[in-house]
Amino acid sequence: MAETRYIRNFCIIAHIDHGKSTLADRLIQKGRLVEDRNFQDQILDNMDIERERGITIKSQAVTIPYTASDGHEYELNLVDTPGHVDFTYEVSRAINSCEGALLLVDATQGVQAQTLSNMYLALEHNLEIIPVINKIDMQAADIPMAKQQIDKDLGLDSSEALLVSARNGTGVDELFEAIVKRIPAPSGDAAAPLRALIFDCHYDPYRGVVVHVRLFDGSLKKGMRIRFMSNNSEYEVETAGVFKLVLVETEGLSAGDVGYFIAGVKTVSDVRVGDTVTGADNPCSEQLPGFREIKPVVFSSIYPVDSNDYEELKTSIEKLKLNDASLVYEKDSSAALGFGFRCGFLGLLHLEVIQERLEREFDQSVIFTAPSVKYKVLLRTKEEVMVDNPMEYPDEGRIESAEEPYIRASVITPAVFLGNIMTLCLEKRGVQTNMTYLDEKRVEIIYDMPLSEVLFDFYDRLKSISRGYASFDYDITEYKSTDLVKLDILLNGKPVDALSQLVFRANAQARARMVCQRLQEEIPRQQFKIPIQGAIGSQIIARETINPVRKDVLAKCYGGDITRKRKLLEKQKEGKKRMRMVGDVELPQSAFLAVLKTKDE
Repeated sequence: MAETRYIRNFCIIAHIDHGKSTLADRLIQKGRLVEDRNFQDQILDNMDIERERGITIKSQAVTIPYTASDGHEYELNLVDTPGHVDFTYEVSRAINSCEGALLLVDATQGVQAQTLSNMYLALEHNLEIIPVINKIDMQAADIPMAKQQIDKDLGLDSSEALLVSARNGTGVDELFEAIVKRIPAPSGDAAAPLRALIFDCHYDPYRGVVVHVRLFDGSLKKGMRIRFMSNNSEYEVETAGVFKLVLVETEGLSAGDVGYFIAGVKTVSDVRVGDTVTGADNPCSEQLPGFREIKPVVFSSIYPVDSNDYEELKTSIEKLKLNDASLVYEKDSSAALGFGFRCGFLGLLHLEVIQERLEREFDQSVIFTAPSVKYKVLLRTKEEVMVDNPMEYPDEGRIESAEEPYIRASVITPAVFLGNIMTLCLEKRGVQTNMTYLDEKRVEIIYDMPLSEVLFDFYDRLKSISRGYASFDYDITEYKSTDLVKLDILLNGKPVDALSQLVFRANAQARARMVCQRLQEEIPRQQFKIPIQGAIGSQIIARETINPVRKDVLAKCYGGDITRKRKLLEKQKEGKKRMRMVGDVELPQSAFLAVLKTKDE
């Protein structure tokens, strides 16, 4: 274990796609943690989906040895952070376990929404911030522009900014020296009672939960009894060590260190990110600040495409839960789709990641119902209920009022796209609260808007309107009253529960029409006419009809009296009517997928 003064704990914070994982790769290569023949890009990103999308979902940590120009050997602890807005809480805990941060700005894109929000997070925790301008080797790089934005938007000194190309390694040596010189050594008393912050954890199928910790005081050794302060559960430490891409066991950890311990914890949900670990025999007096329970904000039901695969899906979700404590699920059932699970997610990206992991890692074919948020419903009896599932929505007559969650959305965009983006935000019921010109070309606009409006297609349309230049960030703020209705979809007069949605009344007709049109395209024609209707209570607000497959009963009539033809047509009509009374319409899986996967165009 290094002396505290030779330890540096830092993280890299940036907007998505500004080169965070690539810079981490170069630092690891320079530290000789991996041989060149074993090296692969995005080495800290373990999942295929992270590599393909170029995002970090699960934060990692790594200890890099470095011999500085003063001749001393330093331990540099890099705590890698997720870059997406859904995982802001994990980012805040990772930042809390560091003393410094490298703030990465893309020389071609400049400062974007999450660059700002992550910098404010770092400032809240009093971190030493080193601005780094990345991608200086690109043809489109505009270094003076990036420096001006660092001065103006971030309020940092651009003369101290380091110029780096993470791709080809330019400026990485200077960056190592800056980390050693400008980031303070951790403070902490190794003799005090143990006080450590859990900033992450992962599940090892052979050893149980591996807990990632940063020690602020005291020390952690094998055989020691420890206690998690949020739930008072106690365990005995089996092994402790540091991250060198693989887990390297050491004698123990001391104040200032970043490392891991294994203590026979069986499920990830017992370990909570942001919790404080202390000694069971000699506990510390108070918890580290900032801990909160992670609450899901987006809800959706998952059903297997083939109802016989329910048990396999159950096993798969249980295994996923071991690796992702923020996934919340409970059993659910639907008349149309059979048995499944109602799940809660941190955001839309989290939902997509879970969907892809179920399909790839566990080979499951699944259907997700339309995502919804959690509404507060006040009944006439003055009882308040939380509803996220349309099946549980009370009757209109019992409801006094309803409230929905709002977000504070921040969009940074080139001024040329401003008008179209403001139109989009207004369409999504956004109320503008602020607008700031960051420079001659870029504007930051702040909107209060309902979270449910962002769920469907907001992000896709924002990117297409701005040709990919606008960046988006949001915080969940409060609940506000709304005019909420339950939209039912009726097929041949019978409601299909899996297609029900909770929507804002003014949007209900457009949504109902869209669903009816999609179903009309997907459902095969029958021997009888099939009406597809969108309804609020008993009021029909949209309708499409699938015309029947008809036999030409007039083929045998050559001329003659019109009454003969009419008699045959009336007879056919009666038969169709009878058929419709008893006929059952099978909904193909493709129809569900068409309605639920297609964005609200």
